[in-house]
Amino acid sequence: MNINITLFAQVAAFLILIWLVNRFLWQPLITALEARRQRIADGLAAAEQGRQDFEKAKADAQHELEQSRVRAGEIIAQAEKRAAEIKEEAKSKAREEADNIRRTAQHDVEQCFQETREQLRHEIATLAVLGASKILAKEVDQAVHSNTLKELDNKMQAKRD
Repeated sequence: MNINITLFAQVAAFLILIWLVNRFLWQPLITALEARRQRIADGLAAAEQGRQDFEKAKADAQHELEQSRVRAGEIIAQAEKRAAEIKEEAKSKAREEADNIRRTAQHDVEQCFQETREQLRHEIATLAVLGASKILAKEVDQAVHSNTLKELDNKMQAKRD
């Protein structure tokens, strides 16, 4: 009989031990394991979210880099276009200035030519009158001959023009 009571006492002690382990040890251990599992799942989700954010940031950076390259190309094209415009403007201004200088020089040459021609005409007329007066020393009336030479000069000018 002793064995039966001992057996029942041991079974009862074992059941109490199971109940105590379940209540005070097993339940907190399961709760701690569940909390750890949840933290691991949250960490994995955060890591996945971080990877997705990294991929998105990488794609955004690549997009921004491409846009920057396009903008840089546009700026370079605009600068080249502006440089060509400036070059053409400078050429145009240089041509205009050269034309103005050429016209001014041509005008100056023509004016100088006209003045020289007038001076030569005057000198030739004076020499002609002096020469004619020496030839015709007594018969020369300077006023009459001067008028005649002026008429001759006017006729010569009319033919040239």
